[in-house]
Amino acid sequence: MTAFGKLVRTTAFRLTLVYLLLFAMFAASLLGYFAWNTRRLITEEITQTVNSETSEMNEIYGRGGMFRLVRTIEYRALRPGANLYLVTTPTGQAVAGNVGSLAPGVMATRGWSETAYRRIEDADDRDHRALVRVTELENGFRLLIGRDLAERRRLFGIVAKAAQWSVLIVVVLGLGGGIFVARRVLRRIDAMTGTAQRIMTGDLSGRLPVGRSGDELDRLAENLNAMLERIEALMAGLKEVSDNIAHDLKTPLTRLRNRAEEALAKSGCEADYRAALERTIEESDGLIRTFNALLMIARAESGQARGNMDDFDAAEVAGGIHELYEPLAEDDGMTLKVKAEPTPVHGNRELISQALANLVENAIKYGKPAAQAGTVVSMDARQITIEARREGDQVLLSVTDRGPGIPEADRKHAVERFVRLEASRTLPGSGLGLSLASAVATLHGGELRLGDAYPGLVATLALPARTGAGDRVAPPIPDVPQKVA
Repeated sequence: MTAFGKLVRTTAFRLTLVYLLLFAMFAASLLGYFAWNTRRLITEEITQTVNSETSEMNEIYGRGGMFRLVRTIEYRALRPGANLYLVTTPTGQAVAGNVGSLAPGVMATRGWSETAYRRIEDADDRDHRALVRVTELENGFRLLIGRDLAERRRLFGIVAKAAQWSVLIVVVLGLGGGIFVARRVLRRIDAMTGTAQRIMTGDLSGRLPVGRSGDELDRLAENLNAMLERIEALMAGLKEVSDNIAHDLKTPLTRLRNRAEEALAKSGCEADYRAALERTIEESDGLIRTFNALLMIARAESGQARGNMDDFDAAEVAGGIHELYEPLAEDDGMTLKVKAEPTPVHGNRELISQALANLVENAIKYGKPAAQAGTVVSMDARQITIEARREGDQVLLSVTDRGPGIPEADRKHAVERFVRLEASRTLPGSGLGLSLASAVATLHGGELRLGDAYPGLVATLALPARTGAGDRVAPPIPDVPQKVA
């Protein structure tokens, strides 16, 4: 397709043509109304002038008779720019006036009419147009007084010519403006199209150009760029997950296979086979938990869980997690406490419960205070606190421990998938607990905050709070979070 063909097929050019047609019709209608109104005003002025002079001639005829009327008409007919005057006998013979000829039947009809005429002094044979009034005098005589319509015709011609030039100028300027606007829009669309084609070939780093005008195309480009950044981040995350799965799951799968081979090669009794199967099942459970965690993270990041959101009380979730993990904490020498107030929240109860459970598990596993030689660790230092409260327009679900915490430089890195910090590499786990908590917070329009507890770590799920009529909580449902390290 040629460049001009692309130009005339653009929406901007077509809209310009539509607006141009509408504006030209409006301008023509306006000028037509002006011409018609001007014609009407001139006609009214002629009518008033002729009526006034007719009344005056009737008075002159009444006071001085035919002789004085004829003298007056002959005098006025000789003045420059005089009106049309004609007095005829009952038989139609002209008595006085400046009209040489009229259209047939004009003098026979009383009242107003528009007729062709010629003056007596006209040298050419061209007829003129006039608006005349015929009245009947006594004894059958008739009086015609009229006014030439050349002025009306000349003014109408001026308006008509102005209308033609105006419409022509509007069309030329409209087409020029339409081509300018269409070319400008087409250049920007072509630039967006080129970027989109590069993105389709796999270059996700491409971004649509954004101008400085802040118009609708700029706003569209900004939103599309934000979408492309999100897609690029998701694709990078997908690649990272794939790489992590290939790297981090290869070791347990290899270990699982080696144990199976070792059991086949060395086990000689039922007890050995049973022990090998138990270790295999334990390793398989760990793999299943890892895959379940990855699926939950993917579900949260894709937004699929938004369809299962409801109103519930965050305090009940905190209480349920406390009851579930209190025996585990005690077995590990820790004390689990809960501080919760009624806090309505709207979200996916299952995912929020799972995220809070992950934070509690991490606190139990990594939140033990470092014991020093010759000192006894107090019970306060072994305490883990679950808290649910409302702060402004947010609901905060936090877990606080008194352990070594996470250095500020490592906190952003700690929420990535399969990340194990140096202090926790010797402990069991997959490095997905904080990743899932962060994904759940993002799904609900909130965030996961990691801060200092001086000493220790405070991990907080900051979620948007329900307000107004939405502060009604749904009946509680059982929370059975899966263990995700």
